[in-house]
Amino acid sequence: MPETRPEWLTVLPPGGAKHDSLKELFRSLGLHTVCEEAHCPNVEECWGGGTATLMLMGDVCSRACRFCMVTPGKPNGALDELEPENVALALSKMGLTYVVLTSVDRDDLPDGGAGHVARTVRLVKEMNPGMLVEVLIPDFQNDVDALRTVASAGPDVVAHNVETTLSLTPEVRDPRAGYWQSLSVLRTLKKLDRSLHTKSSIMVGLGESEEEVRQTMVHLRGAGVDFLTVGQYLRPSNRHLKVVEFVKPSQFERYREMGESLGFSYVASGPLVRSSYRAGEFFIRSALTIPAPGRKQSYMTPEAQKPE
Repeated sequence: MPETRPEWLTVLPPGGAKHDSLKELFRSLGLHTVCEEAHCPNVEECWGGGTATLMLMGDVCSRACRFCMVTPGKPNGALDELEPENVALALSKMGLTYVVLTSVDRDDLPDGGAGHVARTVRLVKEMNPGMLVEVLIPDFQNDVDALRTVASAGPDVVAHNVETTLSLTPEVRDPRAGYWQSLSVLRTLKKLDRSLHTKSSIMVGLGESEEEVRQTMVHLRGAGVDFLTVGQYLRPSNRHLKVVEFVKPSQFERYREMGESLGFSYVASGPLVRSSYRAGEFFIRSALTIPAPGRKQSYMTPEAQKPE
C-alpha cells in the first residue's frame, strides 16, 4: 500500500499575499471554497494566480462519500439567501474571465438546491458581463425539473462527476450517488440543451484497472460528455479511503490519448488535475480556441510531464 507520495505529487503549501487577500475576501462575505473544504492540493497555484472555486449552500454535505473531505451531516434546510449576491460581488472583485461554482449535496431541500444554484449563476452573469461560468452540480437525485432549472440559468459548462469506475462506486461514493444515476444526469443535461457543454471527472489510484477507466470513458461519451478530467486520488485524512496506487505520469498520458481517441473535445489528465483545476485555462484553450483541422485540443499538466 503506498505511503509516501512520489516527487511528481509535490505541491507548495498555501500562502502569499494573493492567497491571503482572497481568503480575507471570502471570509468577509461568509463564502466557502472547495479549495479549502476539500483540501485541494492546488490551492497555492490557483489562489496565487487569482482563481478559486466557490462552494455554494454551506460547508455541510448531506452525503458522505469516502473520498471527500467536505464535512458530512444534516444541514437541516438552512440556506444563506444572500449567498448568490455575495458570490457575484466577490467574483466582480477578483477580475476573472472564468469561474467555477460548485456545491455540497443538499438532499434536505425539495429541489436539492437547484434554484439557489441557478439564481447564483444568473446574478454572476448579470454583475459580470462576459464572464464564463462553469457549475459543478450534485445529481439532484436525477430530478429532471431540477436539472432543467440549472441548465436554463445560462451556465457555459455544466459538470457532474462520475468520480470512479462502476465496480468501485459502491465503495467510494455515498449509497445515494449511483454510477448509472450520474450518467443519466449527464445524458439528461444534453437532452435538455444540445448546445450545453458538459464535463465529468474520474479519480484514479483507487484500485481500478486501465480497462475499467476506458469503459467509464466510453460510458461518458455515450452520455454526450464533452470534456473530461482525470486525476490522482489523494487521501485527505486517515478516515478516508487509502490510496491503492500512485499512478505514473506516463499512465496519465495514456489516459489522455485514450480519451481523445474516444472523441472528447478535450481531456485534462495529470496527477494533480482536479475537476475544477485551472478550469478557465482548460476551457479557453480547448473549447474557445479553434484547433487546426483534424486536431483535437488537449492539455497535459506540467506534473504529468515530469520524468518518472
